[in-house]
Amino acid sequence: MSRQLPSTASVAEPTEDGRLVAPSAEKNMGPLCKVLRDCAPKDGRAIEIASGTGQHCVAFASSCPNLMWVPTDIDDDRLASIGIYVSEAQLPNLTLPVRLDATQPGWSETTGPVDQIVLVNLLHLISEPEAKVLLTEVARALAPNGVFLLYGPFMRDGALTSQGDERFHESLISTDPEIGYKDDGAVMDWAVQAGLEISHTVEMPANNLSFVFRKPE
Repeated sequence: MSRQLPSTASVAEPTEDGRLVAPSAEKNMGPLCKVLRDCAPKDGRAIEIASGTGQHCVAFASSCPNLMWVPTDIDDDRLASIGIYVSEAQLPNLTLPVRLDATQPGWSETTGPVDQIVLVNLLHLISEPEAKVLLTEVARALAPNGVFLLYGPFMRDGALTSQGDERFHESLISTDPEIGYKDDGAVMDWAVQAGLEISHTVEMPANNLSFVFRKPE
């Protein structure tokens, strides 16, 4: 993913020790952990794609202690921030971050089969072709009966359903016309074409949406 993300996509602030802090991550952490606890496998290996600041991966590893978590990202500053959060947390089921560009074909070959994959707030920041590659690689990376939790802002039946969503979507496409909100139905179609099954969706705070997909056995 070589494009420069729009400034509207990043609200993380650096701290003196090098960590990044995103207020939105703090706000959605609780609801996301609840969805994760309800859908996650009992044990196994887990990957968070585009871990960002690192706030979420610590919460996920704490919420699902029987999963071994690997956070990932492609940005140097975010990888450094994740490393600080991981080192401070000292959780036995959370590793240091790994560099991964999930929009590039073939990354699933490097991960081995995993039981849980989580992706938070990325699909609206990448293009449709990149999103399709990502979903294809997720399906390939998951073990049979593995779970994929996808969260973010989405169109509903092709429509933006709040003024805030309209403003954010417009700011994204004005920066890069290839990115912006994806339609919920289209995302489900792409996931099914990639080899996943839709388990259920969960309406989330701030008009966001969680999809829970599973890989068939």
